[in-house]
Amino acid sequence: MTEHTDEHAEDLPEPTLRIRDPKTSAVGIPGVLRSLEYSLREMGPKRSLQTLLKVNQVGGFDCPSCAWPDPDHRKAAEFCENGAKAVAWEATRKRVDRDFFAASSVASLRERDDHWLEAQGRLTEPMYIGPGETHYSPISWGDAIGLIADRLRATDPDRSVFYTSGRASNEAAFVYQLLARQLGTNNLPDCSNMCHESSGTALGEVIGIGKGTVTYADIAEHADLIMIAGQNPGTNHPRMLTALEEAKSHGAKIVSINPLREAGLVKFRNPQTLRGVSSVGTKLADVHVPVKVNGDLALFAGLNKLLVERDAVAHPFLEEHTEGFDVAAQAWAAMEWDDITRLSGIPREDIESLADLVESRERIIVCWAMGLTQHKNSVPTIREIASFLLLRGNIGKPGAGVAPIRGHSNVQGDRTMGIWEKPPAAFLDALRDEFGFDPPREHGYDVVAAIEAMRDGAVDVFMALGGNFAAATPDTAVTTAALADVGLTVQVSTKLNRSHVHHGREALILPCLGRTERDETGGREQHVSVEDSMGMVHGSYGRLLPGSKDLRSEVGIICALGEALFGSDQGVDWTGLGVDYDRIRDHISRVVPGFEDFENKLKSPNGFPLPNGPRDSRTFTTTSGLARITANPLTAVEAPPGHLLLQTLRSHDQFNTTVYGYDDRYRGITGGRHVVFVNPDDLRELGIEDGATVDIVSVWTDGERRAKTFRVVAYGTPRGCVAAYFPETNVLVPLDSYADGSRTPTSKSVVVRLEPHR
Repeated sequence: MTEHTDEHAEDLPEPTLRIRDPKTSAVGIPGVLRSLEYSLREMGPKRSLQTLLKVNQVGGFDCPSCAWPDPDHRKAAEFCENGAKAVAWEATRKRVDRDFFAASSVASLRERDDHWLEAQGRLTEPMYIGPGETHYSPISWGDAIGLIADRLRATDPDRSVFYTSGRASNEAAFVYQLLARQLGTNNLPDCSNMCHESSGTALGEVIGIGKGTVTYADIAEHADLIMIAGQNPGTNHPRMLTALEEAKSHGAKIVSINPLREAGLVKFRNPQTLRGVSSVGTKLADVHVPVKVNGDLALFAGLNKLLVERDAVAHPFLEEHTEGFDVAAQAWAAMEWDDITRLSGIPREDIESLADLVESRERIIVCWAMGLTQHKNSVPTIREIASFLLLRGNIGKPGAGVAPIRGHSNVQGDRTMGIWEKPPAAFLDALRDEFGFDPPREHGYDVVAAIEAMRDGAVDVFMALGGNFAAATPDTAVTTAALADVGLTVQVSTKLNRSHVHHGREALILPCLGRTERDETGGREQHVSVEDSMGMVHGSYGRLLPGSKDLRSEVGIICALGEALFGSDQGVDWTGLGVDYDRIRDHISRVVPGFEDFENKLKSPNGFPLPNGPRDSRTFTTTSGLARITANPLTAVEAPPGHLLLQTLRSHDQFNTTVYGYDDRYRGITGGRHVVFVNPDDLRELGIEDGATVDIVSVWTDGERRAKTFRVVAYGTPRGCVAAYFPETNVLVPLDSYADGSRTPTSKSVVVRLEPHR
């Protein structure tokens, strides 16, 4: 193993940073030890046992990390390393109380990094900071709710914004959108705007539903080819590796399509099998396709061109279930191979070899994540993937379909519950019929529009149900300045984070129960529900005692605000909903399709599937009733000479904006996060040494943005492509650079140059 000492460490914010060779396998005994070490440190032995044996189990709680589905037959340990970290992070014994805030000014907290802020522990009571004040101080729940209600009543509804994180339960999301719409606004941006909005937009256009069309069993048992594009399961969805191992045991081939070769798709050492505990493990990816950043559209267009040229398409399926094939076929025929290979970075012979594999397989799934959804051309890229599957009839049969893998545990469920700035008329009609008021029809703000409105002084109240808005969003300097210009910011949170120290003129922190904690709102044990990446809905039952007597549930907080704003005599019994979640589910059963008899369905040990027309019956609710075959113009971001194309990504010690530590074990990084991965040939061409300290400068139409002091790491990225961690590099992503059609920030294709740090 090679280890490089960093002679420039004194220039870096992380002098302990060390670089080693990347790993060639994932999990194994090191993953188990890291999970135990982290859990014991944060929770202690007893608390660790109480939580880890209940996570993702029937009658237990849903993991607060990713949205990977649960198998029907569960193991005693149904969690991964990052799931264990997420549970321990929430169930920690550390506390952030009034004494902490009295001793810590907001200015001093701003100097701390994201890991340090959250590592201080769980919030314990409501806190308030007023205009010109330097410290948060305690406030009662009654005064906090009253303050929010007063500020909302004092302004126009459309000058208020209600943001949602993907952690919120179905019940919390439903009452949250209900409150916003009873108030009179559709300003309901959510984290989906920044991740899979492109997937929903594209799939809605071509197959009539903005969700995936496969089940857990399709991946693990039925598929014979699984293509994983722009996704790193070993870090971001580690339990997926078990399903992929099972798929391999049934003869499936796996193709990795990604700029970086990630350890999780090279070899999986399953810690629950003898083979995995040994050094043997299971090779997962049969083929790795090192596509350029933003080159996926060109790659799939090349595959589609070849399939049509070879007449390797499912004509009966195309004739019965699709439209647009003839026009698309002409467009693919006209595409030039020089353009396809230049934009994808993949030689023609390699694309032809991949097409050979595709032709030999009858049941194909394409999985993807943020590596595909955060580009200017993300929507056409995903349309192209849908066309790839439709050409051979790979939607609507076992082992085949589209699989956008969601990143947060209920981000898909929140959208199903109506958290959307562009709600369909049918949903609003159902709300009207159920509650007796006419919801607003004008579309509201998405995330980008919300930041623009705050920047322009058009927002008086910003409320966030979970999440870390300041750290999750693009253009950090613009976003934090925009938040500072809001009259009141409200954060419903479990732990201290960046959004608490970049706040409005007034600010509230409202501490809530976590997923792991027992909810006895209303004097009896309550439960909630979530929806996973495969459209399965199941219950979640917290088991730990609350971390503080002053914590309230998200549902309780929202319903208390609803009662303060409207009372319970305007069509919504806010008090009743706040103490009886069964009543919320009763309303959902009559408003949201697929949730009929919700409470009884939820009693099923493995939950229940939501209807999915393309999967269940090859029913496509497009305007024509047919799936649409599209050929999308070849586009990609190409960096000018002397510049590179940056993708932002997570480390292995991270979940979304939550940074658990300073290591990225699989990529060989320990003790720091300020690194930029660069191809060695690019370093030679640019005259930059491996180990040098540089600033990363992004180039956009309105000027330049700079992220300072990053250590250069020579790494196996495609030529012209670099990678670095977010949220540290969010400062480089321009606010008005977003995907066509979905307005998702383009965090995966940012034109940058590297300059010596000064």
